[in-house]
Amino acid sequence: MTNENHSSIQMPIHSGFGPRTTAMEALGGQDLTGKVVIITGGYSGLGLEATKVLAKAGATVIVPARSLEKAQATVGVVPGVEVEALDLMSPESIDAFAERFLDSNRPLHILINAAGIMAVPLLRDSHGNESQFSTNHLGHFRLTARLWPSLKKADGARIVSVSSRAAKLSGIDLEDPNFEQQEYDKWIAYARSKIANALFAVEMDKKGKGYGVRTFSVHPGTIVTDLARNLSDEEMRAMGALNEKGERALPELNDEFKTIEEGAATIVWCAGNRQLDGMGGVYCENSDIAELVPDDTNPFEAGLYQRAVDPDLAAKLWDLSENLIGFKFNL
Repeated sequence: MTNENHSSIQMPIHSGFGPRTTAMEALGGQDLTGKVVIITGGYSGLGLEATKVLAKAGATVIVPARSLEKAQATVGVVPGVEVEALDLMSPESIDAFAERFLDSNRPLHILINAAGIMAVPLLRDSHGNESQFSTNHLGHFRLTARLWPSLKKADGARIVSVSSRAAKLSGIDLEDPNFEQQEYDKWIAYARSKIANALFAVEMDKKGKGYGVRTFSVHPGTIVTDLARNLSDEEMRAMGALNEKGERALPELNDEFKTIEEGAATIVWCAGNRQLDGMGGVYCENSDIAELVPDDTNPFEAGLYQRAVDPDLAAKLWDLSENLIGFKFNL
């Protein structure tokens, strides 16, 4: 796939939805009875809202969580939801979770890779990978690879990779992805993990569509959730996410600042709305396919840069990811 013909699919379809659309509305009235869904991070923030909406639509939703106690408290009592153990920083934990699911012999119709960390101090996993790249990208890459047999078994599945507009703030560094040769910057590290999420969707869709598996990446919008737990009040204030009382809250809603119900909308739209049948490999926002914009456009405005969906870069990142986790994604 060339850059030119990928640009032709990265165009809005005028879905009729927008920034004020809620997750329930974005599903488009789909009945998901009989569908099986896995949502990492599905017990808090945007993932929790997606869990509730998809379960209410009839799906069986598996929520893997690092904190089983916290997950049980938030979604353990929701009908149709199962809670499992998973630590995305641990290859052993990922493999164990995947094996348990594969042993159930169930197809996997929807995989939502929503768990993530943001702007954390430098930390590395057991393989030496920087923690944001490890959690947000590499852990989900390995999880998807391990669950691949169940995705194929679904005879039509979707993978949703939760990215961010922060993907515009940095390109991917294929030579030094783990800050071994350069000074660590927590925001650059986050941005790289988010562009990796978008690039993963491009290459995963290219490899998976022949098996009926389509992949999307999503910018949900700016929402105040536990994702910002590592940020200081000063940083929150600079982002416009600290109100006059000093509380962590958005001062007003607009096209970018959203409620949790609105923030989860694009995730749910990509996961289940039939408007996207036959499509994939695209980055979405405001419950529509996002538009490509010039690289000198304000990074905090709508749209995405070409490099976030560059197919050549996506293929190189795929190879790098396999090397970093020491595991071949066998399709």
